[in-house]
Amino acid sequence: MNKVEFQDWGRVPYQEAWDRQTKLHQSVIARKLENRKKEKEGLPTETQQHYLLFCEHPPVYTLGKSGSLDHLLLNEQQLEEAGFEFFKINRGGDITYHGPGQVVGYPIFDLDCFFTDVHKYVRYLEEAVMRMLSDYGIESYREDGFTGVWLKPKGHLPKRKICAIGVHLSRWVTMHGFALNVNPSLDHFSNIVPCGIKDDDKEVSSMAKELGQYLNIEEVKERLKVHFADLFEFDYA
Repeated sequence: MNKVEFQDWGRVPYQEAWDRQTKLHQSVIARKLENRKKEKEGLPTETQQHYLLFCEHPPVYTLGKSGSLDHLLLNEQQLEEAGFEFFKINRGGDITYHGPGQVVGYPIFDLDCFFTDVHKYVRYLEEAVMRMLSDYGIESYREDGFTGVWLKPKGHLPKRKICAIGVHLSRWVTMHGFALNVNPSLDHFSNIVPCGIKDDDKEVSSMAKELGQYLNIEEVKERLKVHFADLFEFDYA
């Protein structure tokens, strides 16, 4: 069974987290390539590394490779005045927001040790979040044509996105991941077209908004950790 090292980085600036994540990602790829070389030479190999990283960011907007800059509704001066950072990054997807009150998860898994199917991987990320939400009595679903985790219309409320997902893979090693809205300021999503979705029947929500109370984010993390281990069938190192 695979072993995964869990790290909780707490609140960390986006650039620092990206740099640290990239360093780990490169180390996993390097070990993978070294193991392949050793296999060809008939030498013993090292156990592959895998990481599950949780963190929280100061307010920041990130734009994926397929995103449009038009979906950022603030100019550079407005961003600075409001205290937001902005980064163009190498994940898939459009623009999203990260900030206090979210659980941002960065799995760095060598999928050669799990399964080499990127669509299945994204579905598993969604499923881990959906199972955790179910623990809190929140019913979620997948919206056809969109990634992430959604809540069905209820009363006067439209479809609501509660978790955004954007990933990047190199040599089947993953990086980036998901951003789950636990207790964030939803007002900060008004400065963007979230995930590039302009539909009037869709908006953004959070666990706190749905349940009418702030949640213990550490408990949410623990539930996520359990479901990740169950779904991907690994133990924590």
